[in-house]
Amino acid sequence: MACFGYFKKKPNGAPERSSAPATTPATTTSSSFSTSRSDDSAAGRRWSRSTGSTTSQKSIPALYEERGHKLRVFELDELRNATNDFSRMNKIGEGGFGRVYKGYVRHPDGIGGRKLVAIKKLNQKGLQGHKQWLAEVQFLGVFEHPNLVKLLGYCAQDDERGIERLLVYEFMPNKSLEDHLFSRAYPPLPWNLRLQIALGVAEGLEYLHEGEVQVIYRDFKASNVLLDKDFKPKLSDFGLAREGPTAGHTHVTTAVVGTYGYAAPDYIETGHLTIKSDVWSFGVVLYEILTGRRSLERNRPPNEQKLLEWVRQFPVETRKFSMIMDPKLRNEFSLKAAHEIAKLANRCLVRDRKERPSMSEVVKCLRRAIQMEPPVKELTLPTDSNRRRIDAESSRR
Repeated sequence: MACFGYFKKKPNGAPERSSAPATTPATTTSSSFSTSRSDDSAAGRRWSRSTGSTTSQKSIPALYEERGHKLRVFELDELRNATNDFSRMNKIGEGGFGRVYKGYVRHPDGIGGRKLVAIKKLNQKGLQGHKQWLAEVQFLGVFEHPNLVKLLGYCAQDDERGIERLLVYEFMPNKSLEDHLFSRAYPPLPWNLRLQIALGVAEGLEYLHEGEVQVIYRDFKASNVLLDKDFKPKLSDFGLAREGPTAGHTHVTTAVVGTYGYAAPDYIETGHLTIKSDVWSFGVVLYEILTGRRSLERNRPPNEQKLLEWVRQFPVETRKFSMIMDPKLRNEFSLKAAHEIAKLANRCLVRDRKERPSMSEVVKCLRRAIQMEPPVKELTLPTDSNRRRIDAESSRR
C-alpha cells in the first residue's frame, strides 16, 4: 500500500502518520466559483474566545496524532468487493469530487454480519482532490458529534490507474435535505421535522465553532446535510473545512471557494473567512426550509430566481409574509414559529458579519421556535417502499 507518505499502517492495523501534514486549503472545487487568494494563517498559539487570552491549543494535525487511530485502514480490494467493483448499480451520488457508492464491509473483528456503508471514491486527477481527502480524514478523525457524519475509515492505495483515494462513512439511508426539500420523488417534509432538522445542523455547527478547536465548515448547504434512518441530520463533506484564525487574527485569509447562493458576500469580496461565514450560509438554508425553493433557480421569472431577493418582497412584519411559505406544507405550519425562523434567518443574513448571531444564539432561537409548536404524536415520513423505489430510480439514472 502506498499512502502518499502521509499515512502508514502500524503492525496492529491502526493508521500512523509519518509526518504532520498542513491543512492547506483547497483552491479548486466542484463548486461554482474559485478565486485564488493568499493564506496568512499558520499553526501556533490561538486566541481563547472565553478568556480573551492566548492559549496553547493543539492544531487539527496534532489532535489527529492522538485520536486518528480509531479510523480503520481499508484495502482497495475489500472496497472493490464491497461495491461489486464500483458498479453503477451501487452508485448513490456523484459530484465534482468523485462518486459515492453503497456497499457492505466486514466488521473489524470479523464477528457478525457485514455492515452497510457509503464509500466515496475521489477523482484521481489533481492534487486538490488529495487535499480535500486529507482534510476529511483529519477533521472527521478528530471530531465526533451526533450531528456530524461518522467516518469509519479510509484507503489511499496505488493501482494500475494511479493512486486511489477513498473514504468510508456510515450509511445515511434518507439521502440529503436537498433531496427532500426540492425533489418531487420524495414526500414533502412535515413542518415539525423541518424545524428539528434545522436545530440538529445548528447544533453541529455550534460544536464546530465553539469546541476545543474552532472549525469553519465553509460549505454549508442543503446537499451537505444527510439524513439517517430517523431523519436525524448530519453534516457531511469536510473537504473545504478550515481551522479558525490563530492568535492575533480575526479571520483566515484563503482561497474563495464555495457555492453560489450560499457563500457570504464579505467572504467572496475579501477572502476573509470566519465562523460568521457559516452563519450566513445557515440563514440561506433556513429560507430554503421555509420556502421549499433553492437559493438560485434559473427556471423562474427574473425577479424570483434569487431566493434572498425574492423573499425581501414579503417582509416578516406584513401580511404578505405567508406567501413565501412552501406550498407543499399545505398550510400545516405555525405562522408564529415561521415568523421567528424568518427573523432569525434575517439576522444571519446581515451584511456586517459582526452583527450576525453566533451558532449558540441560533440554537437557542430555534429551540424557542420549536416550543411554540403543539406536540406532535407521530410524523409522516417516507416509507421503506418509497425509499426502495427512489433507490431503484437513482440506480437506473
